[in-house]
Amino acid sequence: MKCGQIGAAAIPGTRRAGVAVEFATGETVQRAGSMRAKVDGFLDPTTNSISYVVSDPETKRAAIVDSVLDFDPEAGRTTTGSADKLVAAVEAEGLSVEWILETHVHADHLSAAHYLQGKVGGRTGIGAGVIEVQRTFGALFNVEREVAADGTQFDRLLADGETISIGNIAGRVLSTPGHTPACSCYVFGDAAFVGDTLFMPDSGTARADFPGASVRKLYDSLRRILALPPETRLFMCHDYGAGGKREIAWESTVAEQRRSNIHCRDGISRETFMATRQERDAGLSVPRLMVPAVQVNIRGGRMPPPERNGTAYLKLPINLL
Repeated sequence: MKCGQIGAAAIPGTRRAGVAVEFATGETVQRAGSMRAKVDGFLDPTTNSISYVVSDPETKRAAIVDSVLDFDPEAGRTTTGSADKLVAAVEAEGLSVEWILETHVHADHLSAAHYLQGKVGGRTGIGAGVIEVQRTFGALFNVEREVAADGTQFDRLLADGETISIGNIAGRVLSTPGHTPACSCYVFGDAAFVGDTLFMPDSGTARADFPGASVRKLYDSLRRILALPPETRLFMCHDYGAGGKREIAWESTVAEQRRSNIHCRDGISRETFMATRQERDAGLSVPRLMVPAVQVNIRGGRMPPPERNGTAYLKLPINLL
């Protein structure tokens, strides 16, 4: 899937003549109009992150998911090239942004949510579990006095099952903790944005060794995502081309994942998954941008407050991670 390509498969069982959509869990979300979300993906090759603009073609209402603020760790300098591509796309399509969403507190890139809100408006949102992440990493970086562990850095904390429609397209929040306590999947019509919880089938799943992570909860969250209707389009937050063996890709379906995901396809037990995931995690290093990224992302994409000389500083804990 390359930048700008979209699909439009309908979720089986939806009642197009009515106003109700039945999800696989038995919950019902009220909606009106089309269920076909337009999805444009934007790859940041520096961090292998994919950001999304998802919109309702009928009303031109939109959400931005998992934006990237460019950061040079050697120079300690930020730029906005990746975020400005999203701004340009919104303006070119004449979209009205309702939401700027984070699937979780990212450890591999800085969020541009605060910058984007100043450019295109919209409300910032993240899973309600962010409070636990703020509490954990606030203590780790010794910034409890600067970062209140109450989620007020975001406009809205999103609870499991909450509706977040864009235009006429019904949306729903699925809480998917495991990689982090704040992980959430956003389902807009037939398109689901899964963050780091799930990767492309040949790349498996997210790590579960960060502070506050849980491999057991990750398994449950994966099964929850894979209980969505088979034709549901799944959009990844990262892809690495299976170690360079193929081109970068970021879209699959529930059916494809259940058939061939190397970590969580149908038939893989909880015990096998946990053993595989824990063995894999034991060999992973700390993400290159984790230290700056988490400090910024628990603040909703903001830098720490400037010190007396007018400059903001990020901390580097010694011998802690």
